[in-house]
This record gives sequence, C-alpha cells and structure tokens, in this order.
Amino acid sequence: MAIPHANPGEVIDVRPLGASLASARTTTLIKSGLLEVVRLVLPAGKEIATHKAPGAITVQCLEGRIAFTAQGQTHELTTGQLIFLEAGEPHAVRCIEDASLLLTLRLSA
Repeated sequence: MAIPHANPGEVIDVRPLGASLASARTTTLIKSGLLEVVRLVLPAGKEIATHKAPGAITVQCLEGRIAFTAQGQTHELTTGQLIFLEAGEPHAVRCIEDASLLLTLRLSA
C-alpha cells in the first residue's frame, strides 16, 4: 500500500506540534517529481551521522533546538530558522531538544 502524500493544491499544516511532538513520527508530506518535503521529528539526544543529500536541501526548524553541522561549522537552529545546502554537501544533525524540522529536498532528474 502506497503512503499517501499531499496532492497539488492541498493545504498542509506545518505548524509546531506542541504537546503532541513527543508522540509524533517523521512523515513525508510531498513526494512529486523533483521535490520531496519531509517533517522530521527528532527526540532530544538523537544524532544523524554525517551524510550527503543527492540534491540541494533546506532544513527549517519548526520547533525545538538542533545543532546542524556543515561546511566546518556547527549552527544551533531554533524555531523559525532555516539553513540551505547545495547537493552533496556533507552535514550532520544533533538534536538538543525534542524538535520537528521541515526538510525540503530537490531530487535528481
């Protein structure tokens, strides 16, 4: 069974999850053609080891706090902050507080 994603023209709620953050799961919101949008839900202490995305990405912190490492620097992202990377740029994430992130990925053709 296919996982349902948003249809073109459909409104998607990406507001902070608040009290339901602890029980929420990572969800792919959109996957279409060259675009994928994912709400990542990460508990405090979770680490995503250094990796590369196949396309350009943005990571926006919707709530919580993370340490995002790329290009030899670590940036602490909090609610409302966004970072952009070109395709293939190594990066890592460490979750400082329970967090949800909006990951936008440009997929390869």
